[in-house]
Amino acid sequence: MLNILLLGPQGSGKGTQAKRLAGTYGLAHIVTGDMIREMQEQPTEAGRELKAVYDRGDLVSDDLMIRLIRDRLDRGDTIPGFVLDGFPRTMAQAEALDDLLQELGRGLDIVFEFQVPDRQQLRDRMLKRAGEENRSDDAPEAIERRLELYERETAPLVEWYRTTRGNVVGIHADRTIDEVFHEITEALDSVESRA
Repeated sequence: MLNILLLGPQGSGKGTQAKRLAGTYGLAHIVTGDMIREMQEQPTEAGRELKAVYDRGDLVSDDLMIRLIRDRLDRGDTIPGFVLDGFPRTMAQAEALDDLLQELGRGLDIVFEFQVPDRQQLRDRMLKRAGEENRSDDAPEAIERRLELYERETAPLVEWYRTTRGNVVGIHADRTIDEVFHEITEALDSVESRA
């Protein structure tokens, strides 16, 4: 079993690498953004509310996110392991995830921090993705809001995991997709050899 958490700002390549990790290692790819995008397309009050939150670039409530993750981790495809992509984003979510994993008798084997020092590179990547995928949450105003939210709410989780778990590995995510994946697999090889 291999349970992986990816942390990093939007546009750092977490989704691309998570898909590759899931395929290469036979892990469930848990993408909260996709789950939210699916829900917001539903013609329900919750769907409309989610769409408004998402279009602004704001964060979905911790309570709803935790319920979504609990439901997802209960599925059988997560037994061999999972890659968490886009969750947790706040300290409350990280603590709730910790409790949930403890309840399920699981843990996080490794936390990858995707590092992209040049914020303009992140903006350019998200604007490119907006054009390719027609994502409303990649509009310029929403991008700035999401990067601000990441710095304020999510970036502190890296240090929290580093001090409470000691399993954080920094990844130079400003390089090519293949170079980033190579760095990740090298780190995973060392984790698996210790297991």
